[in-house]
Amino acid sequence: MTKPKFQFRAASLFLAFLFLCLLWIHALTPVPSLNVLSKTGDRGNEVRQIQQRLKDWGYFSGAVDGIFGVQTKKAVVYFQQKNGLNPDGVVGPATLKALGLYNASQQTGGSGGSFSNSDINLLANIISAEARGEPFEGQVAVGAVVLNRVEHPSFPDTLSGVVYQPGAFTAITDGQINEPVAESAKRAAREALNGSDPSGGAIYYYNPDKTSNQWIRTRPVIKRIGNHLFCS
Repeated sequence: MTKPKFQFRAASLFLAFLFLCLLWIHALTPVPSLNVLSKTGDRGNEVRQIQQRLKDWGYFSGAVDGIFGVQTKKAVVYFQQKNGLNPDGVVGPATLKALGLYNASQQTGGSGGSFSNSDINLLANIISAEARGEPFEGQVAVGAVVLNRVEHPSFPDTLSGVVYQPGAFTAITDGQINEPVAESAKRAAREALNGSDPSGGAIYYYNPDKTSNQWIRTRPVIKRIGNHLFCS
């Protein structure tokens, strides 16, 4: 009867050893960071989407192959530098949002859907930066233009994508987007998100006393509010 007891004890020791090995391997396996979404060496559909967006916006000239290589990292760094982000070459939540892209855990609504708190704050930021000093109606109208672009097929289909689209708003390039947000802009953002559109459906606006852009002057004017002409 000693042999079965020995076999049982040996089997138990082997299972215990195997269990300890599995725990050791699990402990040594790095846990993916929740704050890092795409970085050098990564592959897949998300990388492909990032490359395509960077290519569409003129930051990337390489192949859209879903491989996060040196060229992709350089394009990401360039985008981050131009948009006031930490130029680390890693597409974390802030950079992904600035690109107008979301992963499944971040998705809070796109065109025609709900907006996250960060979206609402971003809308208030761009209103404040672009229309500080304008009448309240004009601030709401600027917010409405941003939202109208989200719905328009010629523009990105997320609020952050519209705001950070290269060359779309001078407040991004001159850094005013980072200035303190006026309280009126916060109220204007809520008004616009609740459906108010004093712009009359405009997708462009400009100050005729300040712009040197001749193309924008060719756009059909819908109305004037304060110093801004709102156009289709």
